[in-house]
Amino acid sequence: MFVAKELRKKSIAEYLLYMWQIEDTIRAYDCSLTRIRKEYIDQFQYTDEQKEEEEDWFGDLVRMMNQEGCRDGGHLQINKVVMQDLTELHAELLQSSKFPFYSAEYYRVLPFIVELRGKAKRTADKMARTNDEHLKGVASQLGESEIETCFDFLYGVMMLRLQKKEITPETARALKEITTFIGMLSDYYIKDKTEGLDFGDN
Repeated sequence: MFVAKELRKKSIAEYLLYMWQIEDTIRAYDCSLTRIRKEYIDQFQYTDEQKEEEEDWFGDLVRMMNQEGCRDGGHLQINKVVMQDLTELHAELLQSSKFPFYSAEYYRVLPFIVELRGKAKRTADKMARTNDEHLKGVASQLGESEIETCFDFLYGVMMLRLQKKEITPETARALKEITTFIGMLSDYYIKDKTEGLDFGDN
């Protein structure tokens, strides 16, 4: 909760990736608040009061995951709303002539997005031929927004790094561009929420 609050103020992209990681952390503990408290929260140097607050926050998330059917996968509605906001802002930035640097970065990243979607399509086609039970999860990625495709990529690389796995030079290049692009979108999101952006519609 404490990390999420700070991230939300400074970078909506980092906040969203962190929240996806929290969803996976909750799943790793089988959505058990008792286990989360004993095996996860207690390892941090929090005061007893902070531990109680953190446990309440995790309790709310566990309840939402159960109610929204996210125990095994998918994202919470609160995180989907942030993704939708980012996707809508992305469209507004592209449509406006006032953000040429954002548009230029988008077109720099577009080949990577196309490639990532192509890989997802090839994987889904292969899984369909073999009746793979995980097909539904991969196929659902094909309907995602370009922004969510970028976040899926960033989250995947984050997980590889946490597992101390190497990434290819090609992946590193894509990571650099996509990170810059999503960073710009994140900065515009914060600016839009705090000051408001002028899209030149008037």
